Amino acid sequence: MNTIAIIDYGMGNLHSIAKAVEHVAPDARVRVSADADAILEADRVIFPGVGGIGHCMEELRGRGLDRVIREAAASRPLLGICLGLQALLDTSEENGGTPCLGLIAGRVRRFPDGLVDADSGERLKVPHMGWNRVSQQPHPLWHGIGQDSRFYFVHSYYADPEDPAVVAGRTRYGLSFASALARNSLFAVQFHPEKSQQAGLRLLENFACWDGRP
Repeated sequence: MNTIAIIDYGMGNLHSIAKAVEHVAPDARVRVSADADAILEADRVIFPGVGGIGHCMEELRGRGLDRVIREAAASRPLLGICLGLQALLDTSEENGGTPCLGLIAGRVRRFPDGLVDADSGERLKVPHMGWNRVSQQPHPLWHGIGQDSRFYFVHSYYADPEDPAVVAGRTRYGLSFASALARNSLFAVQFHPEKSQQAGLRLLENFACWDGRP
């Protein structure tokens, strides 16, 4: 049976994500777990997160889950969501500078003050909160999802990877930022698929049957 582990380190919309995955993959066994063995026994792993990166990394390291995420990402499909995307990079500007997992080279930056909408000229608020479009690069997890579909975002920081080849999706909010990253069997999104209605559910459905090949 297809098993999908959702990493529980005390930060994330675990119930909402689990319910969404169960809905799109009713034949899968979905486990919310902080146990390293249970996570690494799963066929696929979801790494969610909300809140601050400093607390996130502290919890991951304190529970030994930083090692588990690195091992999982190297051996099976792994989906990072929101803070779970940011934690994959080298460092974040949040909390005065926070070392992250270093699975994707790059830095997480805060949206600058004074952002302006290019069309309306209106000043944009931080955090970036609400629906926004994602311009996709070809990848199996976008299957059946229209180009420039809208997803739901809540964040004040954005990923700035060193290698543009890892960018699987971009979104504009005063500036163009990487809203999806992909490398080998790793895929990560800045938005919340579990809150993004049909497009988000389709992405989770695609992940539930993805074999990890680009």
